[in-house]
Amino acid sequence: MSTTDTDTDNGTGRTAAEPAAAKRHIGVSADGELGEAGSQLSTAPVDTAVPGSFGGMRAPGPAGALAWTGREVVGWARWFWRQLTSMRVALILLFLLSLGAIPGSLIPQSGTDVQKVADFKNAHSFLGAVYDRLGLFHVYSSVWFSAIYILLFVSLIGCIVPRTWQFVGQLRGRPPGAPKRLDRLPAYATWRTAAEPEQVREAALQVLGRRRFRAHVEKDAVAAEKGYLRETGNLLFHIALVVMLVSFAWGQLFKSEGNKLIVEGDGFSNTLSQYDDFKSGNLFGSDDLTPFSFDLKKFTGTYERTGPNKGTPRTYQAAVTYSVGAYGKDQKTLIKVNEPLKIGDSKVYLTAHGYAPVVTVRNGKGDVVFHDAVPMLPLDSNVTSQGAIKVMDGYRNGRGQPEQLGFSGVFVPTFAGAGKGTMLSQFPALDFPVLALTGYHGSLGVDAGIPQNVYQLDKSKLTQFKDAKGDPLAARLLPGETMKLPDGAGSITFDKGVKQWANFQVTQQPGSDWALAGAFTAIFGLAGSLFIQRRRVWVRATTGADGVTVVEMAGLGRSESAKLPEELGDLAALVHEQAPTKTDDPDPGTGSEAGADPAAGTDPEAEPDADSDTTDPDPHAVPAAEGAEKQ
Repeated sequence: MSTTDTDTDNGTGRTAAEPAAAKRHIGVSADGELGEAGSQLSTAPVDTAVPGSFGGMRAPGPAGALAWTGREVVGWARWFWRQLTSMRVALILLFLLSLGAIPGSLIPQSGTDVQKVADFKNAHSFLGAVYDRLGLFHVYSSVWFSAIYILLFVSLIGCIVPRTWQFVGQLRGRPPGAPKRLDRLPAYATWRTAAEPEQVREAALQVLGRRRFRAHVEKDAVAAEKGYLRETGNLLFHIALVVMLVSFAWGQLFKSEGNKLIVEGDGFSNTLSQYDDFKSGNLFGSDDLTPFSFDLKKFTGTYERTGPNKGTPRTYQAAVTYSVGAYGKDQKTLIKVNEPLKIGDSKVYLTAHGYAPVVTVRNGKGDVVFHDAVPMLPLDSNVTSQGAIKVMDGYRNGRGQPEQLGFSGVFVPTFAGAGKGTMLSQFPALDFPVLALTGYHGSLGVDAGIPQNVYQLDKSKLTQFKDAKGDPLAARLLPGETMKLPDGAGSITFDKGVKQWANFQVTQQPGSDWALAGAFTAIFGLAGSLFIQRRRVWVRATTGADGVTVVEMAGLGRSESAKLPEELGDLAALVHEQAPTKTDDPDPGTGSEAGADPAAGTDPEAEPDADSDTTDPDPHAVPAAEGAEKQ
């Protein structure tokens, strides 16, 4: 059952579909008759034009000029605030924020990789200087990005606060009374009934209550409203955006992120000095680090042996023992990819894996000057790795002079066989390990105080060892084999034990849970504001001039919707069941009674033709409800 607009004149000189502007511009009808009934269907602020002058007439004298200036300043300030808190400006700021984040993902950022920024500046001298002046190497902490961010934040807050109070006032109030002319509304139905007006209004209250309308009787009509979740969803969406912005800012200011490579058997304590590299937000302090420690007991990695996925990891996990605080109890757990260890606000992720061959270096007298597992960095998916062994202290050459030793090494877990090219691994598992070494002696350059890459040798002050033929000294060692250094310089042994290492990333990102909750809330709020329609329904029951009750029902929404007439038709059908259309007068001389069943589509005051089965409706008659016709 539905109620639709009709093109019949309605006896008012207008068609029911004529005031289209009244249907679209909610709050003011073509005749200004809706008044309060069409107001406050939305909490959106009214967009106002800029007047020519806020100060008005200027009074003579300094006092008048001062008063006029004050009015101008206050007027323009209010105008600027209205613009800033408008939806249009908020969307523009949100677009600018998204646009400003693009260079942050395309251009190297000093907060994440200082070396890449330096390389970019060296490779592009002019462009690097321009980017640096524009703050493109530190986008998220730049002045212009922060200004957009703060303006968007202020815009959202300035929009939410007044709309929230306005909406709370609407919830505490009652739906407004019925307008004078219900037939001017987009959805309209009417019929005549023998029931008393009080009975009709009582029936309407029951029907609307069952349909979860807020309804009450005001004068001769029932006023009802529904769909408050639309505005609730709209406000939730804006509040969620603020929560996301605050969470993002909080996370950027107090975040920390560090990496640590740990060999099996070694441990880590969450202090700044323990990290291989560390970066944090501007307001982060060392006291904000979560106190914990852990030891890497064993790394387990298994790989596909056959098929198209040969070499793909099947098991990739690190068995660790950790404790929280200075006196925490040891606990065992497994850290896997995408399954971090969570301790307080910190998360420990497993990010990389490799091998650390154990080597022993002796001097010419046979004394051990170095014995440790040396991590090698993977170069490919089969874990072909390279690294450097540095003996910095305690070594003396064959002449008894203090020197430093350096070995450039390549390690393969599964040796593919001797060849003329570079040594490569053919499988990532530790099936046939081989260590290739080249030895140097001299100064490693570590005493200069300049930071070095621990996986590479600075050969500027090193001399390569030569064999008896004068060729560079190099050897491929199997586990347990030793390479002798010339001139009594000592030896280096590839021990039978090969350990594994794992790289862990420790992150502390406060506000991430709030940001996630804000994202979900924003989605649900946006869905509610898009798919829920806020609408009002009025049911007026009055006694006509002939003593018969005239029932009028009308609906109004924020915008035109095909569902509004359908819903009104359903409501009209339910009310019509308890207040049915007045039956025809059995008097054959008068034919159809005024207020007869609107299914006949007759004019209440037209006399039927005795020789005809049909009557011509008066073009000025109020149209019958389509729902009543179906009823």
